[in-house]
Amino acid sequence: MTQKTVSSPNQSHANPNSDTITVESSTQSLHPSLADNEWRYDPERINNYYKNRPLAVIRRLIALIFPGTAFGVRLLFDKLTGQIAKNEQKRAIELREILTELGPTYIKIGQALSTRPDLVPPIYLEELAQLQDQLPPFDNAIAYHFIEEELGKPPKDIYAEISPDPVAAASLGQVYKGKLKSGEEVAIKVQRPDLLRRITIDLYILRKVSFFATNNIKRIRSDLVAIMDEFANRIFEEMNYAYEGYNAERFKELYNYIEEIYIPTIYWEYTGRRVLTMEWIAGIKLTNVQAIQDAGIEATSLVEIGVECSLRQLLESGFFHADPHPGNLLAMSDGRLAYLDFGMMSEIKPYQRYGLIQAIVHLVNRDFESLAHDYVQLDFLSEDTDLRPIIPALASVFENALGASVAELNFKSITDQMSEIMYEFPFQVPAYYALIIRSLVTLEGIAIGIDPEFKVLSKAYPYVAKRLLIDPSPQLRESLRDLLFKDGSFRWNRLENLLRNARDSQDYDFEKVLDQALDFLFSERGEFIRERLVDELVKAIDIYGQRSFYNFSASVREQVGLAVNENPPQLGNNNQNLEHIQNILEILRDTPGFDPMRIVPLVPKVLSKPETQHMGQQIVGKLTEKAIARFIRNIALQDKPTNNGNNGKLSLPSAFKN
Repeated sequence: MTQKTVSSPNQSHANPNSDTITVESSTQSLHPSLADNEWRYDPERINNYYKNRPLAVIRRLIALIFPGTAFGVRLLFDKLTGQIAKNEQKRAIELREILTELGPTYIKIGQALSTRPDLVPPIYLEELAQLQDQLPPFDNAIAYHFIEEELGKPPKDIYAEISPDPVAAASLGQVYKGKLKSGEEVAIKVQRPDLLRRITIDLYILRKVSFFATNNIKRIRSDLVAIMDEFANRIFEEMNYAYEGYNAERFKELYNYIEEIYIPTIYWEYTGRRVLTMEWIAGIKLTNVQAIQDAGIEATSLVEIGVECSLRQLLESGFFHADPHPGNLLAMSDGRLAYLDFGMMSEIKPYQRYGLIQAIVHLVNRDFESLAHDYVQLDFLSEDTDLRPIIPALASVFENALGASVAELNFKSITDQMSEIMYEFPFQVPAYYALIIRSLVTLEGIAIGIDPEFKVLSKAYPYVAKRLLIDPSPQLRESLRDLLFKDGSFRWNRLENLLRNARDSQDYDFEKVLDQALDFLFSERGEFIRERLVDELVKAIDIYGQRSFYNFSASVREQVGLAVNENPPQLGNNNQNLEHIQNILEILRDTPGFDPMRIVPLVPKVLSKPETQHMGQQIVGKLTEKAIARFIRNIALQDKPTNNGNNGKLSLPSAFKN
């Protein structure tokens, strides 16, 4: 890609990433954004630019503070005079207009609020929802000029058709409906003018405020500057439409295998930094529940698809959509969920992905000691933090938030409760986490708008259970072991819960679960389980042997007229274990894809394993030890009278008691 600097006849852009006020333009290439270094976020350049322009900063501060303060005073007056309900519609319109006037940064704040019916009154929601794609458009002449600058030709020479007016206008640009000369219907996205200057001055101010707060407000321990820089990086990527096209293709490559998800095609020949041409998608916004139902589509199922896809983004590849507001998600006529906007994406590292899964497991299972260690792994706490006072605090907070079941979990309650202990202990919120929470609470907000009882975590746990059962990573194998074993005892109810939840997850593969279970069982890391399995089998065989001997002995005594007073050896926990095994078999029989004939070929394979043979030797050895010990006890008791005052009736020797 080549890059040139030209003057714009319509306007000039203040470029704080350089020392001059210019407009950058580039010719198209496959991935232009990768070489467009001038449009990457550089806080040092922005700082150097605006520290020499104090008047511009002061003017912007006045523009921010005055309308916000005036709006707050009007709300206070409404409260004091009892006119809140009467003026609510008027104030909602004022708030939308203020955010629109303040520009792209604050429009995005309004977009986030528009998806939270649990936080914002309905009248405000209705107004703020217009910030998603119903903002005031800019002049067509400017848009057409940008198209010609970016693509090298006027629109009429590129497109067979283009709508006379924008069909949508959002925070960073506006969209026209068009048709290529080859016949494909397309969406043509054109960037707003003066965008770079308006974004950077807000980022400069917010970064200064973050720096001041981090260094002067003791209760704030998180690195607000790092969080601000993470957000700014995403904004800069979103301003580069070619980078958005690259994100869309990567997203499609990663998640196109999910049949219920659709990602539009990018037309690179007609895409540049300020212009994006992509496949036109006809669909219904997720917030228009009535229209979705009228089309014969179940809105709740679409949200569940979105939750499933978001979990895969966060916990499988780590490349995730950080801005899933209703304007970016459409219900298609065939029931699929279409993702539209790929400007704000983010990525988390593998250890963070596995840490999140472990934290969900420990949270659901109330294992607060392990959860405290998860916070260390996820960079919320330093390694030298004393976790002893934090563990009971987590237990106290989350026991209240979790309620009685997984079905009651939601991210809002968890994040709200978590904020209570952030101030008491040395927690720091890592930058990557802020975008994850933004993504998940936005998705949960959409879900609550469709179904007030919808809980993201209750829908997420089947996926997490499936990952625990089939993922071969050492981290999750360790989590599975910790989940299933405690104090040397196997927790059958946890296994039942995992299998029951996992079977409800999409693309759950029973055969893969079985393969992973066997691989782990016979691996070096599975030695602990093999040892516990041997102990359980020895106990079961021994107790059943005793019962069989008792039944045989009692039968003989009855035939010869002798009575036996002792009760048979009790099964105890082994009886409960048998019930658990029966429950598990029922769960497996109801699992999609279960076929008992698939297990048959595995039997010779398992029996030929050296570990199996070693387990057999251990079982025989331990049973022999028990038999010898019982025989010795029996011999030692032979010199003692056996009637024990039972009126001449014989009693069962103690060697055969349980």
